[in-house]
Amino acid sequence: MSKLELVFVPAPAIGHLVSICKFAETLLNRDERLCATILIIRPPWDARIDAYIKRSSYDPQGSRIRYMILPQVEPPSSEELAKSLENYVSLFIANYRPLVKEAIVSNKWSDLNTKIVGLVIDMFCSSMIDVANELDIPSYLFFTSGAGFLGFLFYMSVWHDQVGREFNRSDADLKIAAYAHPVPSKVLPNFAFVKEGYDSFRNHGVRFKETKGILINTVAEFESHAVNSLASDPELPPVYTVGFLLDPEGQTGTGNSKSEDDEIMKWLDQQPPSSVLFLCFGTIGNFEPPQLIEMAIALERSEVRFLWSIRLPVDAETTKLDEILPEGFLERTKDRGIVCGWAPQVDILEHKATGAFVSHCGWNSTVESLWHGVPILTWPLYAEQSMNAFQLVRDLEMAMELRLDYRMHDSDHREIVKAEEMERAIRCIMDSQNHLRKRVKDMGEICRKAQMEGGSSFISVGLFVETILDS
Repeated sequence: MSKLELVFVPAPAIGHLVSICKFAETLLNRDERLCATILIIRPPWDARIDAYIKRSSYDPQGSRIRYMILPQVEPPSSEELAKSLENYVSLFIANYRPLVKEAIVSNKWSDLNTKIVGLVIDMFCSSMIDVANELDIPSYLFFTSGAGFLGFLFYMSVWHDQVGREFNRSDADLKIAAYAHPVPSKVLPNFAFVKEGYDSFRNHGVRFKETKGILINTVAEFESHAVNSLASDPELPPVYTVGFLLDPEGQTGTGNSKSEDDEIMKWLDQQPPSSVLFLCFGTIGNFEPPQLIEMAIALERSEVRFLWSIRLPVDAETTKLDEILPEGFLERTKDRGIVCGWAPQVDILEHKATGAFVSHCGWNSTVESLWHGVPILTWPLYAEQSMNAFQLVRDLEMAMELRLDYRMHDSDHREIVKAEEMERAIRCIMDSQNHLRKRVKDMGEICRKAQMEGGSSFISVGLFVETILDS
């Protein structure tokens, strides 16, 4: 039987991989004529990718989706890594172009007659547009983050034409079309201030315009201003809002045994509705001991129930928490709080006892929280998280500000958040009368309906399927 094949090239990071795989599954569910090959770039820095691929190898689509792990290539030099992590990753991926081309040309399906109708690339993989052009295949961008941040990447070319340099933290507020309010330079991601990272992402933004379509992991009603600004830009290819793409199982298996997770969920079952504050900062988010002490003091003084996931810095991983946190804290708060390492984030956000989420505002965490109607207290740490936090607080009014510009890896631009400030914010967001709770719950319902038949994301996915079927 003849099938139309889409080839996907995700970035070598679990958060990117999970989203793009979920999108591939969504497409195959919509039309039985489609099949998908997902080319895996296995990095030396994220072992969870292997676990995810192993877990996903069972194909409920009836062997219409396959995962192909590419051979490893020599990574760029450590000097490049020292200059810019983002540029290092982009260079690493670019080195895979010959292998991606070879995989597309040589690895035919054994039991299917297929025609390749598109190469779907991740935001870090714009170099793969070269492969699509060489093979005369349409290329499409799958953007794992939100429409606002994508709008910033397109704005970088406008800025460069006007100013001709990377950004400075002292620059005046920026008028970026994808944001309803002027954006302070202090919330830009670190790469925007470093020449190598700035040049890398400005180039990505330029190349994105060469694709035949842009697929964004968002919902039109959620980011309406940003989506409308992109959709109305005559220089851009068609924009499809295909989110939210969540995989509850996708990022599990990251450190806890099942019994440890069960213990956490059993404790939540015993708590009143919307009474627990959840604190979690992603896979690599961590704080130095002085900041952890302030957080502990704030949690104790606030008297709220809490579930606190702590990841220690690498140089402190062997340190016991009771040696870092205030003396007696764990004992005094044991009846109303849990301190753990890894936490089953999606299960916790879904639980009726969870009332608010202190988050680093990574895009996956943001959409998971919104999906389950849990308001966010913003504490961004790295990457584009400060821009997400700014958008959530200022443009969308879907989160409460604790910090917008904290920098985990930059001690020169990172001040300790004091316990008094944290305590006030915690009491405010946990207040049952806080209007933010209803706003977030209502938007969560809107986003759920967007994926149902007749909803905006459902329609947008359908339009993309029509496009590739007609190609």
